[in-house]
Amino acid sequence: MRRTGPALLPVFRSRLQADILAALLLHPDREISLTDLARQVGAPLTTVHGEAQRLTDAGILARRQAGRSAMLRADPANRLTKPLTDLLVLSWGPQHLIAEEFANLDGAERVLIFGSWAARYHEQPGPQPNDVDVLVIGAPSRDDVYDAADRAQQRLGIPVNTIIRPPAAWHDHADPLIRQIQASPVVEVLGPDEASQATGGNDG
Repeated sequence: MRRTGPALLPVFRSRLQADILAALLLHPDREISLTDLARQVGAPLTTVHGEAQRLTDAGILARRQAGRSAMLRADPANRLTKPLTDLLVLSWGPQHLIAEEFANLDGAERVLIFGSWAARYHEQPGPQPNDVDVLVIGAPSRDDVYDAADRAQQRLGIPVNTIIRPPAAWHDHADPLIRQIQASPVVEVLGPDEASQATGGNDG
């Protein structure tokens, strides 16, 4: 069966490969075990091992043994690493950079990416997204949300549009926009567990 490239950027052999590269190249100072990487990208360890081995053989990733753990990181010495990172920021970056910039919003219970970027991430065909739509569920400060969006926008180089809705709106289905979002592809970048850790609150 022939593999097809992911809709966000079809130059990669698979979405898994892009997820692995994004997890490491978008965080060049980060080193992660193969087991933790498999858990993060939500794929079997043996499959991640094979993809990581290809990238290590190509010199894009560096690998070392730490006891029983295989540790991986981006290899900055490879001249392909910088242009690949630039491509990943534009395509896979929103999932990671939105999570970083919105992670510490007091009062935010959930942060989702919706719209065209989420649709491409979930392999729905269409043009390359020109912006990123973000839904924040909870009661955070609007100024804090807009500041987070501005920081993410500066890092991504494309507009980041934010919408804030109270927790009740996510559950009562009275808001037509919420109904539309729930019926469409979304990418959850901050869920109740992460929000609880970030703000020190409870899931409720």
